[in-house]
Amino acid sequence: MRFAATAFALFSFVLSDFSVGAVEEPKIVEKLTPLPVALSNDFEFRKTKLFFLSEKAPQRSQARQTTTSLKPGALSGNAGPDQKTLTLQDVPITFERQYRLFGAVTLLDARQRCGDYFDFFWRAKRSADVTVRLEYRQAKLHEHVQAQEISYRNVRGTRKTEFKVIGDDYFDDGRVIAWRCLLVENGRIVAENRSYMWE
Repeated sequence: MRFAATAFALFSFVLSDFSVGAVEEPKIVEKLTPLPVALSNDFEFRKTKLFFLSEKAPQRSQARQTTTSLKPGALSGNAGPDQKTLTLQDVPITFERQYRLFGAVTLLDARQRCGDYFDFFWRAKRSADVTVRLEYRQAKLHEHVQAQEISYRNVRGTRKTEFKVIGDDYFDDGRVIAWRCLLVENGRIVAENRSYMWE
C-alpha cells in the first residue's frame, strides 16, 4: 500500500511537471480596441514562419518532373539540375505537412487541421508581462479584423508563440490575407511585425 501511494505521488509530480511546459492555446479577442504605440528596443521580433496546409498535397514541381524524365548526361553530358538537389528542395514542405497532420487518423481529423499556421519568434531583453496578439483579416470577411492573443507573465529571453486559423474558421471564412503581430506591455504596443498587405 505504501509503495502504491509513493508511486502515485511520483506519477502526479511528473504529470504536473509536464503540464507546466505545455503550449498555451490562444484566446479569441472579442472586442478590438486601438492600442497606443510606444515601440521599445527591449522587445523585438526575431523570425516569422508561415505555413499554409491545403486540403490537397502539393504536386511535384515541373522542374523535378522534367529532370526525373531525363537520364544523366542526356544533354551533352549535362542533364541540368541534379535530381537529388531538386528532391531535397521539397523535403521541408513535405516534412511540415506531415508534422501538422501527425495524429490525424480520419479525413475529418485532417480537414480540421487545414488552414494557416503562424509561428512568431520574439525576444524580451528585460523581464516583463507581455501579451502577444495576432490581428488578421480573412478573404471572405474582407475588412473585418479578428484577433487572438496569448499572455506571458514575467517573461525574459527568446520565445516562440504559435497561432493558427484552421478547420471551420478557415473553411467558413477563407485564408488569412493580411495580418500583424504585436507585442503588448502595459496596454501599449512595444513591437510590431506585419504582412505587406496590412494597412
